[in-house]
Amino acid sequence: MNTTDTTDTTSTTARGAALREGFIRTYGSAPEGIWRAPGRVNLMGEHTDYNLGFVLPFAIDKNALVAVRRRTANEASPRLLEFASTYGGTTGPLPVTGIELDALAPGNVPGWAAYPAAVAYVLGQLPGVQLSGFELLVDSDVPVGSGLSSSHAIEVGTIVALNDLFGLELDATAMARLTQRAENGFVGAPTGIMDQSASLMSRAEHALFLDCRSLASHTVPLPLAAQDTAVLVIDTRVEHSHVDGGYAARRASCEQAAVALGVESLREITEVALLDRLEPELRRRARHIVTENQRVLDTVKALEASDLREVGRLLRASHVSMRDDYEISCPELDLAVQASLAAGAIGARMTGGGFGGSAIALIAVERIPAASASIRRAFAQAGYAEPSIFTVNAAEGAGRA
Repeated sequence: MNTTDTTDTTSTTARGAALREGFIRTYGSAPEGIWRAPGRVNLMGEHTDYNLGFVLPFAIDKNALVAVRRRTANEASPRLLEFASTYGGTTGPLPVTGIELDALAPGNVPGWAAYPAAVAYVLGQLPGVQLSGFELLVDSDVPVGSGLSSSHAIEVGTIVALNDLFGLELDATAMARLTQRAENGFVGAPTGIMDQSASLMSRAEHALFLDCRSLASHTVPLPLAAQDTAVLVIDTRVEHSHVDGGYAARRASCEQAAVALGVESLREITEVALLDRLEPELRRRARHIVTENQRVLDTVKALEASDLREVGRLLRASHVSMRDDYEISCPELDLAVQASLAAGAIGARMTGGGFGGSAIALIAVERIPAASASIRRAFAQAGYAEPSIFTVNAAEGAGRA
C-alpha cells in the first residue's frame, strides 16, 4: 500500500525480469537464480541489539534483488568475484567491481561492493566450505542511507543466494550471525544482529520479537489493517552510516557502562536506579538501553492486546529517550516526529541507527494524505530538503524471488 504521492514500488516480478535482462547484458550469460531480501523498519528497540537486549522489527515491502551465477572451473578466472548494481540507473553499461576470491581482505573492496564481498569473505573462512568465483548483480528499492537497512538487505540477499547455490545448508540464525560478522569484521561497522535477523526471519503482517542474547524469536501479529492504521515512513534524506563514529561511540559507552556496573551487558540491568553510580553521560546512555528494553516488552503486550494507543505512547517515549538520553536524533528527525504527531499520528519515533535516516509514524489511513502534506510544509518552512514519505507493509523474510 502506498497512499502518498510517491511512485509505487515496481512489482518484484517485473523487477526480477528486468534484473535478469540486465545481468545478461552485463555478464553475457543468464543468472542461475534471483533472490530477494527485504529492508526493515524497527518498530521498537533501538541500539538494544548489541547490548544483547530485545528488539521488535519487521521486514518491509522494499527489498534488494540479487542475481548470481557461479563461475565454472574451465573459465579463464574461476575464482574471480564480480559485483554490479543498478543503483544510479540502467541506461548505460553498469560498472563492475572485480576481485579474486583469494584476495578478499577487510578494506580492499571499495564502495557498496564491500557488502556482498564481506559475505563471500566470511563464508570462505568456514571449515569445509569451498566457494568458486561468481558474478552478482543487485537491484534494490530500499532507500540508501534511510535507516531502513539497505546494506543488510544486500548482505542477506547475497548469503541466501550463496547458501542455495553452494549447498551450505545454513539456517536463518547461522546466516544472521555470519552477516553480522561480515558487517563487523569486513565492512567495519559495529552493528548488532537485528537487521539481518529481521530480513531473514520475518513473516508477513507480523513483527519479529528477537532476544539478541539467545537469538530466540517469535512473531507478533500487527493488527494494523483491522484498525485501518498504517506505518508511515518519513525519510528525512539526511543520510547516515553505521561506519561513522557516532554509532561506534554509543556502543563503546554501553560497553564502558557494563564494565562499571560489573555485568556482561546492559541487558542484565532492569532497574534504572542501579545506574546512579555511573557518571552522567554513561548514565544517560545506559538509561536509554534499560528503558528501551522494557518498551519492547511492553509493545509486544500492547500488540497482542490490539492496543495501538498504547503502542503509540511507547513510540513517543522511545523517541524522547533517543533524543535526550542516547542523543542520536537530529533536527530533521525531531521535526518529522513533531509534525506527524501534530497531524494526528497515534505515535511516532525515529527508527534505525540515528544521526539521520527515517522516522516512522503510526497513523490512521484516512489521515495519511493530509499528514504527508503537513509534514512537507513543516520541512519547507524549516528550510530542510523535502522528505520522502511512504507507507510500508510487514513483508515476508528473504528467499528466492
